Parts: sequence; structure tokens; C-alpha cells
Amino acid sequence: MAAAALVALHAGPSVTALPTVRRPLRALSGVGRPGTVALTLDDGPDPRSTPAFLRTLARLRIPATFFVLGDMAAKAPGLLRRIREDGHEIGVHGWTHRDHLRMTPSRVYDEVARTADLILDTCGVPPLWFRPPYGVLSAGSLLAAARLGLRPVLWSAWGRDWEADATPDTVLSHLRSGGIRGGATLLLHDSDCAAAPGAWRSALGALTAVAGECERQGLRFARMSNHIP
Repeated sequence: MAAAALVALHAGPSVTALPTVRRPLRALSGVGRPGTVALTLDDGPDPRSTPAFLRTLARLRIPATFFVLGDMAAKAPGLLRRIREDGHEIGVHGWTHRDHLRMTPSRVYDEVARTADLILDTCGVPPLWFRPPYGVLSAGSLLAAARLGLRPVLWSAWGRDWEADATPDTVLSHLRSGGIRGGATLLLHDSDCAAAPGAWRSALGALTAVAGECERQGLRFARMSNHIP
């Protein structure tokens, strides 16, 4: 019974991955200021795809928040610096894209801390935000974030851009279904390291339409730190 209780305690926070559970938790869902939208990009930095996102974001004048993987950033520190120099915010996604429910709390802490340290050492600015792989929180995730002064945040709408059959149109449709509206945090991916090969092209291709949708609603894009008070 004691072992079962520990498992339940460890896995309990993972229920927030369910939209029906997460929706009332506005801060965790990334619900921010009513006049802004936060665009977030996971799983990079990836030399094969992230530069194309940076060029498109610059053209559209969109500030974004990149939730990076430490093992990707360690292989491309110059690209990590470029993200910061281009005016975007950088958050922690973990060192690897492993489900935190399948890791011990100490391993979770080590991976999150290692990634946070790499961001600080490379960019000179400590990260403020944390999003676990797959959006699945564990007790270890929450403890690590608290110890490191990171604020957990998930999303309010995603584009399902990781799927093999994703297209710019399906990405836009999924985002609209979740809600492209004031206060929303949108989730896309700038890398396919944990997705179908080449899936990132669907997200990249949708950015102009997403920007147009927000412009028609009179919304402006903001980094997470400017989006959530």
C-alpha cells in the first residue's frame, strides 16, 4: 500500500495534461493578459529547422518563447544564443524528451537543473519558465521547478503539428479549435526530434496565417513573461 501511495503521489500532477482538468487552472494553461497571445515553440534548438522559424518570426515581428531541450541546446549553443539575441525568451523543456513519470524525482531534478544551467551559461540570463515533455507533470517535476525558481506552464491551444499528416491548414484548424483568442498560449514545435520527420514544416507554414488571425482580432504577440503577470 505504501508503494501504491508513492506511485499515486508521483503521478498525481499528470492529470493536468487533460484539458478538462487543466482548463480551470488558468496560469498553468498559460492564460494571460486579454490583449496578448503567447507563441511557444518546443523541442529545439534544431539547426535543421529553428533558423527558418527565426527568419519567419523576424519577418512577422513576432516575439516567441522557446522551450528548449538541453541535449539539443548543448549541440547548438550558437543557435541558442541567436534565439535570445533575436529578442525571444527561452524556457526549460528538460534535458531529454523523456516522460517525467518514467523518471525518478532526482533524475528529473538533474535534467531540469542541467538545462537551466546551460541556458544561463550560454545566454547570460536565467530561465523563468518550465514545461515538461508531453506536458506531463510529475511530483518530481513540480519539486524541481520549485527548487529552481521556475514557473510551470503548459498551453491553452496546440496545433498537433507533430503528426505525420499535419499540414499548415490542419495546424491552423487545431489552434482555432483550442482558441486563438486574447490570453491564449499557443503550442507549436520548431523541431521534429520527438515528432514525425519533417513535421515542423506544418508549423512553420501556419505562422503567417496565425499572425493574420491575431491581427484581425487586434491582439499582439508577447513573450511569456509579458503575457502572464
